[in-house]
Amino acid sequence: MALCGVGLSPSFESFEVVCVGGNLSTRRIRPSLMRAIGKSSDWKRRPCLGVRCSSLKLDGNAQTDISVPVEEESAHVIKFKISDFKVLDRVSVGLGGRAGEVVFEAIVKDTDSPLYNTQVVLRRLTSVRAQRRGKRAIEVLKKLARRRLMYHSYSMQVHGYISSAISSGRSSFTLVHGYHGSFSLRHWLQQSDWLPTLEATLALDKESVRRVGDDTVGGSAVSRQLRMIRILMRDLLIGVNYLHSHGLAHTELRLENVHISPVDRHIKVGILGNAADFYDDSPNCGTADNNMDRRQMMIAFDMRCLGFMMAKMVLRELMDPLIFTKFKSFLTKGNDPSCLREFLLQILHRNSSSGNAGLQILDRNWGAGWNLLSLLLATEPSKRVSCLDALTHPFLCGPRWRVVPSIDIIRWGLGSTALRISEEYIYGQPQRSRLSHFIELMEMLNPNSRPKNWLELLPGKWRLLYCTGRHIGLTFRQPPEQVLIGHVHLTVSRVSKLTTSLLFASDIGFTVMIGQDWPHDKAGVDGKLQVNSLFRLMAGRRLYLKEEEKNTEKLSNPSNTRDAFAQKLSGRKWRKALPFKESPSSLPVAKLVSSGIDEVTMNLGDPLSKSINSATNVVQEVRTQVPPEMFDLSKFVCGTYVDSRLLVIRGVNGSALLFTRSCFDESCK
Repeated sequence: MALCGVGLSPSFESFEVVCVGGNLSTRRIRPSLMRAIGKSSDWKRRPCLGVRCSSLKLDGNAQTDISVPVEEESAHVIKFKISDFKVLDRVSVGLGGRAGEVVFEAIVKDTDSPLYNTQVVLRRLTSVRAQRRGKRAIEVLKKLARRRLMYHSYSMQVHGYISSAISSGRSSFTLVHGYHGSFSLRHWLQQSDWLPTLEATLALDKESVRRVGDDTVGGSAVSRQLRMIRILMRDLLIGVNYLHSHGLAHTELRLENVHISPVDRHIKVGILGNAADFYDDSPNCGTADNNMDRRQMMIAFDMRCLGFMMAKMVLRELMDPLIFTKFKSFLTKGNDPSCLREFLLQILHRNSSSGNAGLQILDRNWGAGWNLLSLLLATEPSKRVSCLDALTHPFLCGPRWRVVPSIDIIRWGLGSTALRISEEYIYGQPQRSRLSHFIELMEMLNPNSRPKNWLELLPGKWRLLYCTGRHIGLTFRQPPEQVLIGHVHLTVSRVSKLTTSLLFASDIGFTVMIGQDWPHDKAGVDGKLQVNSLFRLMAGRRLYLKEEEKNTEKLSNPSNTRDAFAQKLSGRKWRKALPFKESPSSLPVAKLVSSGIDEVTMNLGDPLSKSINSATNVVQEVRTQVPPEMFDLSKFVCGTYVDSRLLVIRGVNGSALLFTRSCFDESCK
């Protein structure tokens, strides 16, 4: 019987390869035209990827020559014969095999089989490593059999195997598992019309969207995509949590290994051939603590893989291997994933999230998507979120579900909203008041008030987002030199690990626009101003002075930040979130004691660098537009809020400067 399949061959003599791309769901295999279907990342390593047509005759009654630990047939595992199947002449594009695998589609033709007339996948495992994966999949099936309904809902169903000997004396092991559609999740996302097609495949209706806490069908493209991501991610998390609750880690969670079944409309997390046990029962397994560490590391690895899958589902740009390499490099170099938004805006060449559906999805609900992504991709395994906690995260819960956010989510939401408002560059009185409120609330909820925490979190590169002080631009003035301010960075580094001394460096990038057409033409001469200063960090407190009763009327003015802040605290919304019932008289802060300005340098391009008067005018204009604290660092008084993502520093005049952490490695951009 001649068999045709898709896979990877361990030898070069067995076939010739012709690579032809395509996105059809099925391919008819002809002798004159062989089409290679597989993982693009394997082409450089294994040039033998492709379609193999074999004329080997498989005798269903032949005895096996290999040691198969699954020889005994049970109610959950069936030992098939090759004569039980009608092998089809096509293979779906989403079933591309791995090294040592050849994939066939077939229909069960044995009338006595409970799977009669059912379409299945025959995964012929030729190498020892591939056969080990197949046998492991059957072992996992036996382990999960007592909750068979969950196994069938969230895993690619393994029905049994074919074990026989071939003419060359070698052994053959073929895994028989369920067919769950033509596409893997990666192939779905690569379609230009993936969203409406996937909605039709899953037959979304009001009943199905209630599973994710939603009550509507349709809407804008961003709302539909967010709803679809919630459905897919919740199914993935439920399936992976099912494995974790049975002491197993998947270890191979990728878009290529995940399929969507149009029958039961569930995500299938693969055949579990590489599933690993949390606890090693061997004599050399070590202590119980080692087993717990092994369990934690395995769960953390699966959650990190889920984070990569979620990032690709939301941000379609990450499907590009080059951009995904930069994304992964950012994380492997030790950068905090809470700063992913700042980094992705740079590599996607955007100043804000407007116009990008993926960024808008992550920005919704006070930036809840960025928070979940940072928890899934946390640098330390112990800080990664579990499946159950991820399922109750606000990002994956629709508007019908009332989720009580944790204090960490509230902090994140305040910072994300302040960041979004500062990106709009519309600093009218309502926006300025709102930003002041959010900054005050962030200071009240500062999780890192001790100097030791500041010494750990403060070093790094920070980009200035907003200042609550005076804002002066170019619109209503005619200065001698028109200066356009670019990014303003504050770089903090520790002088020594034995002391609390910190070196602050302010970097101000700007462009001097030449000519009268500067409102329309922003080209000009680039320049840079740098200020260095040395600080000593100490513990301190910020006092809130109480006004006299005679000033009560003045305090009732809505422009007064302190009064508006007190009113906001008295509201029901913040009463449960804050750790105190009324506004405190003081808050712990990190006091910054300056040792004076060490150095001020400016670099200015030609021809302005040759004119002292022009350079003087440029410095004066930069000082006018930039907050005075960034030019004279000694005016920094205290730090009132810091975490892995945001920083708030107060100046001597009471104004607050809001910073976001920037990426150190410029090569990642």
